[in-house]
Parts: sequence; C-alpha cells; structure tokens
Amino acid sequence: MNHEMNHKAVVVGGSSGVGLALAKHLIAQNYEVCIVDRTEPQEGALDPEGFSYRFCDLRFFDDALFQELAADEKVNCLIITAGLGRVADLEYLHHAEIRNIMDINANALMQIIRIFYQRISGREDFFCGVMGSIAGLVSSPMFAAYAASKAAVCRFTESVNIELEVKGSPNRILNVSPGSIKGTGFNGGTTALEQLTGIAGEICQHMMQRDTLWIPQYDEVFRGVIERYQNDAHAFGMQSYQYKQESGRCVQEEKVRIGYLSGTFDLFHVGHLNLLKRAKAQCDYLIVGVHPNAKHKNKETFISLEERKQIVAACRYVDKVVDSCTEDSDAWALYHYNRLFVGSDYKGTERFLRYEEYFKDKGVEIVYFPYTQGTSSTQLRSALVK
Repeated sequence: MNHEMNHKAVVVGGSSGVGLALAKHLIAQNYEVCIVDRTEPQEGALDPEGFSYRFCDLRFFDDALFQELAADEKVNCLIITAGLGRVADLEYLHHAEIRNIMDINANALMQIIRIFYQRISGREDFFCGVMGSIAGLVSSPMFAAYAASKAAVCRFTESVNIELEVKGSPNRILNVSPGSIKGTGFNGGTTALEQLTGIAGEICQHMMQRDTLWIPQYDEVFRGVIERYQNDAHAFGMQSYQYKQESGRCVQEEKVRIGYLSGTFDLFHVGHLNLLKRAKAQCDYLIVGVHPNAKHKNKETFISLEERKQIVAACRYVDKVVDSCTEDSDAWALYHYNRLFVGSDYKGTERFLRYEEYFKDKGVEIVYFPYTQGTSSTQLRSALVK
C-alpha cells in the first residue's frame, strides 16, 4: 500500500491508542488523514502536514460532519477505533455509563457505516475497518455492557459483509477483535506508539486484503479461548470472572461523573444552550435544577416553572431536570454530584467561598464558566417589556 497524496482516510478515535498508531501508519503511506475525536492528538505525535482534525463527541452524533466526510471523493478509507469500557460488575455501572458505552461503541459506529454505505458498497476501492473485541465473541462477565456493545459490532459487520457480497461489491468491512492491547489507554493506561506500530501495520494489511475478521494472536491464544467457550459456555464464564477478579483490573465502584447546575432558564436562548453543552462536555450525567422564580435577582419570570422545566428537559445535553434547592450545597445531599457548574461572576463571592469550603472533603469540583457575548435573558426581557 503506497498511495500518492491524493487519497484521504478518516480515523474516528484517531487521537490516541490504536487509532493514533493507524493514523501515523497511514500518513507514512502517503494518506492524508482526517482525525475525528473529542480531543486533538498530542502535539508532535503526527506529522502536522499529514493530518487534519475535526471535533466530534460520539455521545451526540454529528450527522452533518459524517455526511460531509462521506461526500469527499478523495476519502477511500474509513477506520473506527473509538471505544469505551471498564472491568466491573454491572451493579457499579451507572445507567449513563451503560448508555455511553452503547452509543460510542455500537450505535455511533453503525450510523457512521450507514452514512458511508454508498461508498463502501460501490465498485471502486473503499477500505474500512472497525474495532470489535474478543469480549464480543465469548462470555464476558464483569464486562457485560462493553461485551454487549462489541457483540453488536461483530454481528453487524458479519451481516453487512454478506449484504456487500450479495450486492456484488468487492469491498468488505474488517472486524478487528483483539484481547487486551499493550500501549493503549484502555484500563487506565497511556498511549505508547512504539508498542502499537506492529499491530497498526497488520490491521492495515488485513483491511487492504479485504479480510472480514482478524483476531490478533489467534493461533497462539484465542483459538483455544473460543474453543473453551464453545465447549462449555458456563464453565468458561465462571473461569473468566475469576480471572478478571485476580487480574487487578476491576474497579468495583461507580465511576460516572455527575454534574449539577442551577438556573432560572426563563426565555430560553442560545446562551442557555451553550452553558448546558459546555457542562455536559465535562460530565457523564448532567442534572439541572430550575429555580421556581427569579426573585433572587429581583426580576420576574415570563414562563411558568413547569414549562421551563419541560424546555430544559428537551435539551439533548440534559439527563435529569429537578426543582432547584435553596442552596446548591443542599442539592449535593440529594444527588451527590462530582462537579458544580456556575458562571464566573460568582467566583470569590461570599456564597461560593462558603461552597468551596463545604465541598473540600466531598470530592466536588466547582467549575466556573466565563460568560460569552450574545443573546441574554436581560435583553429579551427588556425587549418584551418595551
């Protein structure tokens, strides 16, 4: 594989781990790489002339972004490596964490493939690879939600590849289903590109050969693993549970980041929307307390409390809407949030100095957001009064 710089590759999740190693490998093969991720690659990790970066949070699927990328005729390679998961019994996974695992690992992947399907199913060369997991092929206790998401990926690619064959397309989707991979950030590790160079090259080789499934270390390790599972799934599952317990990788505690903010949200406008979006970007589960009125600001409200709560609840960035408490510290006693979001004009006030002292031993971070220029409730209220 050695293309002139007239082909592009899209690597979803390409800022770290295997995705970053694949981006580096493709750039070395004269591909122009577009990295789609929540964060940019670490400075110096890639040749700056060889890649571009597009922000995307797969929890909030950006249909327009992927439609744009699929319409670029120079793109003839799509790789999806973004993934989320951890080793813990189901009881320690907050429902927001389960939703994120399914959305990022499976739902977003299927939507991206669907958007690119016309390109993949055509007669011209189009190379595609996704990350499944050995956990999606066997019983995976303490990994149940992650395994379910990866099982979806495995069955999805297997099924779509049959459709592509029936359609007469020469292209296939490669399902890479590894066990653990050294050098990635999974299970709290950090990206070590020198450990990932080999596997990145092998993934690209299998993808260009239009293979449909590749399990690294299959003959050495995973052929036997799959056979043991097929021979006695229950015994395999029990052994797998014990192995994970003894591995030191399990974290039997809730890890979800719960955020909280409160506001009046009268005359809802884009400033409110941006506040909620910024807050959700820094937590997994966002609770919003809505004030009953605006008397604390010596102002009147134009929209009733129940209607304001319905408007806020309809926002895609909000997970739960509640009646606000008199004090945000009272709300912590009810919801045990990890982050409290508030405007920067409150920083240094007597009230928030008191909050900072109160939260010192509770593991709560107060995040002060600077106000941005634009529409404000004061402007709207003034216009209405006039």
